Amino acid sequence: MRDLAWRLIAEGANASTRYPPEGWLEYPPMTRTLTTTPAADGFRMPAEYEPHAGCWMLWPERRDNWRRAAAPAQRAFVQVAAAIARFEPVTIGVSAAYFESARRALPEAVRVVELSHDDSWMRDVGPSFVVHPRGRVRGVHWRFNAWGGLKGGLYAPWDQDELVALKVLEIEGRDRYRAPLINEGGAVHVDGAGTALVTEECLLNANRNPTLGRAQIEAHLRAYLGVSTIIWLGKGVFNDETDGHIDELACFVRPGVVCLAWTDNRRDPQYAISADAWERLHDARDARGRRFQVHKLPIPGPLAMTAREARGVELRADSAPRRAGQRLAGSYVNFYLANGGIVMPLLDPRRDRSAAALLKRLFPRRRLVGVRTREILLGGGNIHCITQQVPAAPPAA
Repeated sequence: MRDLAWRLIAEGANASTRYPPEGWLEYPPMTRTLTTTPAADGFRMPAEYEPHAGCWMLWPERRDNWRRAAAPAQRAFVQVAAAIARFEPVTIGVSAAYFESARRALPEAVRVVELSHDDSWMRDVGPSFVVHPRGRVRGVHWRFNAWGGLKGGLYAPWDQDELVALKVLEIEGRDRYRAPLINEGGAVHVDGAGTALVTEECLLNANRNPTLGRAQIEAHLRAYLGVSTIIWLGKGVFNDETDGHIDELACFVRPGVVCLAWTDNRRDPQYAISADAWERLHDARDARGRRFQVHKLPIPGPLAMTAREARGVELRADSAPRRAGQRLAGSYVNFYLANGGIVMPLLDPRRDRSAAALLKRLFPRRRLVGVRTREILLGGGNIHCITQQVPAAPPAA
């Protein structure tokens, strides 16, 4: 831009010269922050199996969360991005310090933008998009405190993560709803037809919204997700450091059909958690009064962090330590649905094949791609946690 300005001056530009030249840059519409709610405006959060316009991710960089200066995790993120890019456009936000190396590592089909952040969990820090029957798309910007703030949070500060949703919406050119609720995208699943799945362990945790009760939280979820029915499960996957996000435990396959992380081992702490979720789902009804059909998806492992893996993570006073022997919250439920595809984590050779077979049966019209993601699991999540879909605008009614 500076060179262009000097060239215009040298060529005799004057006060009447249009600068920049018309059409030189094209921007999407500016983002407005709205004072209403999605539900009041006729918006709803669509299900993840509805059509996408694209997918957002963030680049892993924290040395106190990702071992060996995040290099193994970055390779895993490249594989995930490449897999999703086979089905839909992918954009990755990268800090200035890592921009060039990330651009070299990622496929040309993946868009890379400079975007500062504290860590790489786009599902939780990015916007939750909502759609309107007249073909409009907007975003919900939740408040974020790194999964607990100063009462059990995973790192500090988190101020850059708190800005990610706004930045994504600015780039996408979508209006923003600023929710009054501390929440993360991985804490909610919706069926797109009026029903949401959540866990008590997460949303009722005192380290999120200590002044709000269940009824008040439900009111906010209805207002900002555009749902009418909220199904409360109990705890999330055992030892999930996000305080039990639903996206490790259960998800919708389609309205009325749920996939649930499961183990038959009654000695495993996960058994009681999954059994309780099964019972709650059996007793519940969705927004249209239907009983749920529940499919049990076996969990991997149990898996644990090795001493070698733990040694590769730098210790810092303001972040949660990684310890040898720490059980990892592995789950095949943490997959990503892309346009015509499903990208699933490969975590355990003893369980990968059976999990893939069930997912193929549940999503017969989607091409299944598996990615080895232990390095992502070591950082505290998996494929669903590091991605955020942008829904396609519905055809105008």
